[in-house]
Amino acid sequence: MSKFDFLKILNSPFKLPRVKLYVGKIAVGTPYFLPRRWVKPTQQMLIDNAKQDIVERQRWNEANEKYGNTPKAIPTIEELCEQKKNYRFPVSKKIGYDFVGLGYKTKWSDTDYRFEWGPVWSFVFWKWQIALMFAGPDSMSTPHYWEAWLYYKNHTSKNKPIKTRVRQLKKRFPQTCTIYRGGKEKETINYYDIILKKKYNL
Repeated sequence: MSKFDFLKILNSPFKLPRVKLYVGKIAVGTPYFLPRRWVKPTQQMLIDNAKQDIVERQRWNEANEKYGNTPKAIPTIEELCEQKKNYRFPVSKKIGYDFVGLGYKTKWSDTDYRFEWGPVWSFVFWKWQIALMFAGPDSMSTPHYWEAWLYYKNHTSKNKPIKTRVRQLKKRFPQTCTIYRGGKEKETINYYDIILKKKYNL
């Protein structure tokens, strides 16, 4: 899926995504890490990385010696620098933008969608960031919103009328959840009532 494929939801039976605006110091990931870029390392970057690597290897050896494991040989700083001289290292992005598409995976089958992150558009300027985050109609519906849209887009009959596709969606990909509090049934929610436009709530 392309980074902008999620915009097709604008012309669908789903409600428009809720756009959350963030303006402030860099704090919004793209998606997991703060905005960054990959660069060829300087000699000092290689040395710093090698020192950190050695410390971590020493800790590993110390932890495993307690269980009788033989310590692993630790390379020198020079050896590690030579090994990593052609690597790319991440550095914080000072000025630039990122367009992050919808993040998801499938688990048990090609229709078992699992939401991972929502689309994000980010622009950074030194220590500041402007970010647009695209979410479901309310704070609880975001995973259901994007997972149901993926099923609708990829697994309902594109040659059928929209209302027929929505009926297929609801039948094959239910989005009903029951919330429990204190061990007692509290509320059953059909998220299609929240994420679909009113005229498609058949």
